[in-house]
Amino acid sequence: MTTPRDTNPSRRSRANGDGTVYQRKDGRWEAAGYVLAVGDTRKRVRVYGTTRKEALAKLTEKTATSNRGVPMVSVHDSLAAFLTYWLENVAVHQLRENTHTRYTACVNRYLIPGLGKKKLAKLAAKDIRTWLNELRTVCQCCARGIDAGRKPDAQADHRPRCCAIGKCCRKQLSPLTLAYIHSVLKSALEHAVREEEIPRNVARNVRTGTPRPRRFEPLTADEARIFLSAAQSHRLHALFELALRTGLRKGELLGLRWEDLDLAGGTASIRRTLQRTSTGGLTTLPTKTLSSERRIALPTPCLRSLRDHRDQQTREREKAGRGWKESGQVFTRPDGHPIEPATLTRHFKALLCRAGLRQIRFHDLRHSTATLLLEQGVELVVIKEILGHAHIGVTATVYAHVRLRLQRDAIDLLGHVLRDPAETTSKPDDGGDPHLCAAPVR
Repeated sequence: MTTPRDTNPSRRSRANGDGTVYQRKDGRWEAAGYVLAVGDTRKRVRVYGTTRKEALAKLTEKTATSNRGVPMVSVHDSLAAFLTYWLENVAVHQLRENTHTRYTACVNRYLIPGLGKKKLAKLAAKDIRTWLNELRTVCQCCARGIDAGRKPDAQADHRPRCCAIGKCCRKQLSPLTLAYIHSVLKSALEHAVREEEIPRNVARNVRTGTPRPRRFEPLTADEARIFLSAAQSHRLHALFELALRTGLRKGELLGLRWEDLDLAGGTASIRRTLQRTSTGGLTTLPTKTLSSERRIALPTPCLRSLRDHRDQQTREREKAGRGWKESGQVFTRPDGHPIEPATLTRHFKALLCRAGLRQIRFHDLRHSTATLLLEQGVELVVIKEILGHAHIGVTATVYAHVRLRLQRDAIDLLGHVLRDPAETTSKPDDGGDPHLCAAPVR
């Protein structure tokens, strides 16, 4: 004997905990059920679809996510709850560990104290713009109590200098930091749009302005020659020479393995980078971006220094004996263990002092490579491939000041060509250097 429930599958009742599905008066289908919420609580969510199957599929997806222990955030929750959910359940799977650490610090230090009490659904572009304008003018020593928390040290005379003595030092955030905070908020709200929690990303309607790129002080050609000469006596001379001649990043140099080098063919394959993370310690990771994974040509001096370094490493391996840590990496400590990035920085600073050069960052060696290549007339697209930039616009923006100087030199040469011959005094040709108007314009 059949029953109405057997003859109409769409009207079958669902088991306890599966939620409900029904058709609304406007024709849409609505599915509702309980899922895990922030704070280990449960709340009822509603999803909609044009068909019963579509609405049920959406509810099943949210229920499955809840069963995996991932809490669900709704528009009625605060921005602080959503940002915490986003960091712990979304961004942690999409970002590198160091990047995720910086995002977490940005959220906990600025976004949650400033906008955390706002409801996700009621957050407006005006709220973000007003908060950013206030953040731009607030002294960070005052806001975070940095100066008041310093312990006086009689030997170093580190006494409070700011709000603790009633005098503000006006230590404000840089435009670059403000742009970074804004970008983190945009990334979080973009996920809320994809999850259909909010209709639009209101942070995209706020303009913070384009901050000026960070100033760097690359080595001049004379300073570069002095640096290479001083590095010859250093144990890691091959690393420093490779850094200046190819522009490799610090992590790419430390993550380089012998299997990545083709000394016979004179090439190197950049596939990985070495970084220190808070959980894994020194960890080998893929390159920064897909474009950073590249193959570059090695200059002849680097090939010679790399062969000498390989012989030196063989002697160190024999000397260390059983204490040698085999990793296959090109640049290691004398016992074979990988080199700490901070340790390399200390070696670099000491080398600059010994060479009598001004103090610069290790990353400025990379900028020095690009600057010197540009000054020699190398095409921008070639420099982009050598450095491993994702877009040529990055190369053009970072080194815009160099290109402007080259343009000025070219225009000056053109001015010599267009100068009135009556204004110049002709001299007999003695067969020496060519006249300026005959110099090629690159």
